[in-house]
Amino acid sequence: MIRLPISRAASIGLGVASVLLLLLAYTWLSQRQHRLNPSDTTIPTWRQLGHGVVQAFEVNDRSQDRWVVADARATGLRLFAGLGFGVLGAVILGMAMGCFTPVEAFAYPLLSLLAKVPPTAALAVFFVLVGTDMNMYVAMIAFGILPTLAMTVFLAVKEFPEELQYKAYTLGASNMEVILSIMFRYALPRLLDSVRLMIGPAMVFLIAAEMLVGDVGFGYRIRLQSKLVNMSVVYPYLAMLAGFGYAMDFALKALQRWLCPWSFTKT
Repeated sequence: MIRLPISRAASIGLGVASVLLLLLAYTWLSQRQHRLNPSDTTIPTWRQLGHGVVQAFEVNDRSQDRWVVADARATGLRLFAGLGFGVLGAVILGMAMGCFTPVEAFAYPLLSLLAKVPPTAALAVFFVLVGTDMNMYVAMIAFGILPTLAMTVFLAVKEFPEELQYKAYTLGASNMEVILSIMFRYALPRLLDSVRLMIGPAMVFLIAAEMLVGDVGFGYRIRLQSKLVNMSVVYPYLAMLAGFGYAMDFALKALQRWLCPWSFTKT
């Protein structure tokens, strides 16, 4: 029977098994590659990876800082700022489109068009308009996620049952009270789900920009070490990016359970 639920222990066990399978596959590839070429650095052994982690965390002799600390600070600040502005703009625009038909008629075609423009393809436009400093990273991430998130909020508000709206008016609610207290809460679970899905694309936009023009950050470090074929640093950086994204997804899911417990109630 499809969609048959399994126990919590079985779910955790299968998840752990998938990670172990990935690690075993990497170990096999690394050993195989080093048997063919003992000096290979493209698929480093676990010992080489350990040296790379130490190199990333120790104080660098030339820059007198720790790579991971400087890169995490720069990338994290850019990512959170871009996500913050993108989500805020999407909520305002999506709610306005869902509540007011003239705004929908004006903004819907534009959003539909902008949602099809890859931000990485428009990098040159961002360079010209906002330069290559912090503003460029924030604008690129916000531009990349805002159309999709705004459409998500808009569609959620459009699905809002009319009978609930009429009941709120009957109880004496004003337009702003209906929008903020009822419609926004109705759309909030869908918004948080979409933000979780947009973490990956936002990180792609940011890393691509850092690889091209950054002088600090995860993308810059990966590009620099890749040129040196120092994959023992590149792979740990990729693992840290994956772990950071997973932690953000977990935190957003916990926030959704706290803010929107009704969305997890089975009917």
